[in-house]
Amino acid sequence: MILLGLDPGLATTGWGLIRAEGNRLSHVANGRLTTDAKAPLPRRLAHLDAQLAALIADHAPDAAAVEEVFVNANPQSTLKLGQARGVVICAAARAGIEVGEYAARLVKKAVVGNGNAEKAQVHAMVTRLLPGVKIDGPDAADALAVAICHAHHLASARALGGGRA
Repeated sequence: MILLGLDPGLATTGWGLIRAEGNRLSHVANGRLTTDAKAPLPRRLAHLDAQLAALIADHAPDAAAVEEVFVNANPQSTLKLGQARGVVICAAARAGIEVGEYAARLVKKAVVGNGNAEKAQVHAMVTRLLPGVKIDGPDAADALAVAICHAHHLASARALGGGRA
């Protein structure tokens, strides 16, 4: 099963693809989708959508997972993040892919074992869980962590007889 993890953002959306075979996880690819900060918001959202559609067409993931929105001190930043997150979820759903959603604390707990882990700890554990991976920045590391979290939850659901989560 190929899982696509996404760390949404308007300026940069991190993505990571992993293969889950039973309890074994392996790295497929990772990277960043970016938009031009000088472009109008609708154009940026459309560009993000087009990039994600191309990524999905190229890799044909079986499932996707997205980090939930956290509230920033700046409401405008939170709103823009929410809009980017909506585009990401819609692009995956339009491709017929089921999308799991996870709070940042749950992702950190699944990958590091601590819901309050720092970004550096998450990055370090992703490299341990996916040996040989070359990560394209912190957004891609977070996206791979989301994919790993989703893989763990899908495996738990199968173990409990629930099928897909």
